[in-house]
Amino acid sequence: MTARYFLIILLCFPFWVSAQQATQTIRGKIVDRISEQALEGASVQVIGTNFASLSDKEGRFVLLGVPIGRIQLRVDFMGYSPAVLNEILLTTGKEVQLEISLEQAVSTLAEVTVKAPKLKKGVASNEYAVGSNRSINMEEVTRFSGGRNDPSKMVANFAGVISNDDNRNDIVVRGNSPSGVLWRVQGLPAPNPNHYASLGTTGGPITILNTNALKSADFFTGAFPAEYGNATAAVFDVELRAGNAYTHEFTTQVNLFSGLELMAEGPLSKKTKGASYLVGYRYSFVQIGQAMALNIGTDAVPKYQNWVFNIQSAATKFGRFSVYGMGGISSIDFIGKDIDTSDFYARQDQDGYVRNTMNILGVKHQLDLNARTYWKTTVAYNYQLDKFDNYQYPAPVPPYQNRWQITQRKNQTNSVSLSSYINQKMNAKLSWRAGITGELSQLDALLKDREGKPPTEEYLVLNDYNSRYSLWQAFAQTRYKPTEHWLITAGLHGQYFSFNDRSIVEPRASISWLPKAGWNIYLSYGLHAQTQPLPVYLYQEIDETSGKINDANAQLDFTKAHHLVAGIEKRFGTNWRLKAETYYQRLFDVPVESIASGFSVINSGADFEFPRKAGLVNEGSGTNYGLEITLEKFLQKGWYVLNTISLFESKYKGSDGIERNTSFNYGYVWNVLGGKEWKTGKEGKNAFTVDGRFSTLGGRYATPVDLAASQAAGRELLDESRYNSERLDSYLRFDLKFGYRINSKKRKLSQTFYLDLQNLTNRENIFLRRYNAQRGGIGNVNQLGFFPDLLYRIQF
Repeated sequence: MTARYFLIILLCFPFWVSAQQATQTIRGKIVDRISEQALEGASVQVIGTNFASLSDKEGRFVLLGVPIGRIQLRVDFMGYSPAVLNEILLTTGKEVQLEISLEQAVSTLAEVTVKAPKLKKGVASNEYAVGSNRSINMEEVTRFSGGRNDPSKMVANFAGVISNDDNRNDIVVRGNSPSGVLWRVQGLPAPNPNHYASLGTTGGPITILNTNALKSADFFTGAFPAEYGNATAAVFDVELRAGNAYTHEFTTQVNLFSGLELMAEGPLSKKTKGASYLVGYRYSFVQIGQAMALNIGTDAVPKYQNWVFNIQSAATKFGRFSVYGMGGISSIDFIGKDIDTSDFYARQDQDGYVRNTMNILGVKHQLDLNARTYWKTTVAYNYQLDKFDNYQYPAPVPPYQNRWQITQRKNQTNSVSLSSYINQKMNAKLSWRAGITGELSQLDALLKDREGKPPTEEYLVLNDYNSRYSLWQAFAQTRYKPTEHWLITAGLHGQYFSFNDRSIVEPRASISWLPKAGWNIYLSYGLHAQTQPLPVYLYQEIDETSGKINDANAQLDFTKAHHLVAGIEKRFGTNWRLKAETYYQRLFDVPVESIASGFSVINSGADFEFPRKAGLVNEGSGTNYGLEITLEKFLQKGWYVLNTISLFESKYKGSDGIERNTSFNYGYVWNVLGGKEWKTGKEGKNAFTVDGRFSTLGGRYATPVDLAASQAAGRELLDESRYNSERLDSYLRFDLKFGYRINSKKRKLSQTFYLDLQNLTNRENIFLRRYNAQRGGIGNVNQLGFFPDLLYRIQF
């Protein structure tokens, strides 16, 4: 029935056609890349046409009546390197909003115009970044096959990045645990932005991030600039976009994963120039997949909804303000009698109830102190709830009565975060940035467990914490460009963690040499430190003999890592690039057991829970090194190609001193993506698209199940004498995506439809081997099978 309603929704939207020419408006703002000051008098032209404009004193420009389709835009300003923006998509349903940053030329005087445009697609917007970075275009998130409209899934196509599990969006970067990833939203460290997220993790089954509300995202995979801290693996830096400040626009969208979506944006007032609003809401539509008998990874039905808003003020003498927010709630019930015995998440003799909430509410302010200096401050309130209750039945047979609770987990965090920094452009060669970040948190955490025990036994209290703590960070960095051929960045980052009074100072430095047009050779180094996941700090055990509590984990120090990156990039043609990057990472002070064993926290963070180990010490280590090659043709003339190859090793040592493979040492990953766009219709105003993705990677290492011990205990127990000694089969998947885009001539309306056939061959890719208590044996748990994902969007 639900599937039928879904089809009715799609068919209710008419596909309008008419005879008049379809056009659209392009609006934008041109600023200095370093100082973010508006550039007045910059020329903007649609290449190959007479459509042109000049920016006003606020750096703004407008191009009216531009024919729809893909266009190229050139921007010139005296004394600055020109910019060419290729393949900007104009549809009838939505105006194009651009923010274009130009960099002042070093070797020219103000009155000299630089002639050669510099094409730097894919480069992070952060001007202090040198290597190991990639900007994410939100159109790419929707366009790439297999992406599920999820930025985390999209970056898994980049060199050095792996999506660890089809059923979740955790990302493994250069062999590091997903828990080493830092999420930032609007310049602030953010809670895990995923539905069904548990404390200390960075991924989840479904993203809360709404790609229709995102302005940009910078993704860093190593040796990050000094302003980023408390991360050892990667940084995901996300910015929300402002709404259209000149006209009201609306988006409706249906997607099997992200849900049913409604979004509105527009000017706050006709009298207030530049002020705007944007608000969006999404509601779960995954149950449609269930109704269509599609495998979504579990027999339980996920329920979730999320929202986002961004209210932008006009520019005033007090600066520019924005009030923003995002959040989501999610729940899922695993009812034993309704669960298949092979289900990944639950058992027929147990009922489990998961509840999660995440909210962010913030204020962002930017004030120009003078023509070369600005001060940017963001303050936010964050709330995160992670709750799980599990119940046991005497037997997995009707009438399913007399159950008792065996697990109670609740993690509730209230925090206030602050980021404030000053950025100054001294001249065309030299700039600096310095600031602080603070997070003040109140955590109420409780974990009680008695799985495998009768209802008459008392719970084991594994953590019970209700207190405040803070993490303070400070940084200072400088950027020096002595000539057009050299770029040097350097900085320091410091952290203080009040939870256990730990602190550290981390140096960062990079140098880039551009010997001639299109070439870039660079070297980067950074020391990076990260606090342990909170469940690791909080876990405790009670000695059954003495009754003493072992809470030594609370005193664990930062995990630290030296990052060294060297790379070379050649850009050729108008939209091609070839990039090779090699790296070495040395992790140290990794928590391991105080007794000789192969356990290490380095292998955790890719699931809903962390290992239950007490009495850990910072005496473990790890090593990641590899080579990454990227050959990419950005979209131009209707087609694109992305080919990435990563060869790497990821090793670790536990307290026994034996070197082993980490759980994320896949060894290799190869991704090939490509797509083609054909114009259709009498005037070519519509488009048919085909996109494909091929991905393969080596098998993961796992610790085998101890069958005899598991059968005796009635639950899964691993053979800890053989950590990561078993290698699973390799992974291979092919996705194929078809799309159609329709532009109305009569109305300001456009429609987009995608059918994404994920895992087209229905290959059974193994994720892990687990013990099934009901069957009394070990079996394979496979990743997502064939899944046709649908997206339908209307903009007007």
